[in-house]
Amino acid sequence: MDGEDLSWLSFVVALRAEELSARHPEGVHLEIVSLDFPLTDYRPEVAALAMDGWLRAEFDLPDSGITCSYAGGADPYAFSWDGTEPPPRSPRL
Repeated sequence: MDGEDLSWLSFVVALRAEELSARHPEGVHLEIVSLDFPLTDYRPEVAALAMDGWLRAEFDLPDSGITCSYAGGADPYAFSWDGTEPPPRSPRL
């Protein structure tokens, strides 16, 4: 896992920080042990969406409003972060 992956995972946790803090004022500890993915299709934004899905399931959080849709073309995936500015994308993507 590289710094960009951590940036995207942290971004989603930060989006959920207020809700997590309200439900667990003593705090939560998240440990990412591994991030396994096919290299040909990997996008760090997808890791962020997966983290959001896990947080929703694990902590019974409501839908955050972040989404991904397929639009085709050169950059086929359109991500929506519910009005929040996401981390910058790597130029390699």
